[in-house]
Amino acid sequence: MNIQTKQDVLDILSLPEAVFWAQVAPAARKTCQDHFGNTLLVTAMLAYTNICKNQCLYCGMRAGNPIPRYRIPPAEILSLSQQAKLDGLGRMFLLAGEDRNYGFDHLLQLVSGLRQQGYSIALGAGELEASQYQELHDAGVEEYVLKFEMSHPDSFQRLNPSTSYAKRMRCAHWIKEAGMKLASGNIVDWPGQTLDELADDILLMKELEISWAPNIPYLPAANTPLALEGGPGDFLLNNKEMAILRLMLPDIKITAQQPGIHPKAGLADKTGNQNAIACGANLLFCDLLPDAQAKAFRPIDQRHVSGLAHCEEIAQLTGLTLDLGGV
Repeated sequence: MNIQTKQDVLDILSLPEAVFWAQVAPAARKTCQDHFGNTLLVTAMLAYTNICKNQCLYCGMRAGNPIPRYRIPPAEILSLSQQAKLDGLGRMFLLAGEDRNYGFDHLLQLVSGLRQQGYSIALGAGELEASQYQELHDAGVEEYVLKFEMSHPDSFQRLNPSTSYAKRMRCAHWIKEAGMKLASGNIVDWPGQTLDELADDILLMKELEISWAPNIPYLPAANTPLALEGGPGDFLLNNKEMAILRLMLPDIKITAQQPGIHPKAGLADKTGNQNAIACGANLLFCDLLPDAQAKAFRPIDQRHVSGLAHCEEIAQLTGLTLDLGGV
């Protein structure tokens, strides 16, 4: 299935559900299997702070929102990651709100410690300076996660008033210039998004030559302005986007940790995860945070990710073999 133009993308986004599941999803799943075999990637995930200076209209961790805040020091993070290493995990996704009081030196210390433990590291710490991206690369970060969220500058500016679209794109350029792979993506079907905008989001991921698409559908977060406008997003549109991305960019990782029919299950919904895998997604997370912090790290409500046992269950349900990334 050849997807080249914006019209090609729009055609798939507009397909009836039955046609999509009969024709497009199987092609995407086969493409994933051709490139990754019968495996399902697992990445350890640690969110070291949920403090954020930004006022994004859709994020439950936006500055001022009444949630419990935390900041975990490097030594405690490295203790958690060491146990995960003993469990066989070899990839680490380290993420945070834009907490400028965490200390960049502490972040470098954290990256260095994870490298010494033998992890390959993906980091999502927001917008930084070009020199800082270079320092992070030199310290051992291989992949940097910076979602563009919305590809239309006007929409981006309305929903992300603390920054600008130009700055976000400039940071994406700096990340790649520093030698790191760029993971980036969008929010699918936020209130007011058009299919035209969604198609442009998908094409921007191709233009940016991303290594990983960490996309999810819009899920309302309590006490956020955008939650007053509608939601959640259309899960079918999200599945269609994943299938399109797999067919357009066959070598990338695509997040399979997706919501489904049970809202309280959050991103650990078994049906949502299985549907994502059927559409070509291939990456699950093992959340290493203690319960108290895991409940407080909530850019969306009901974020639940779960641990290794959940990944093992999804692998069994889909007939796949887990790749933990360990040696």
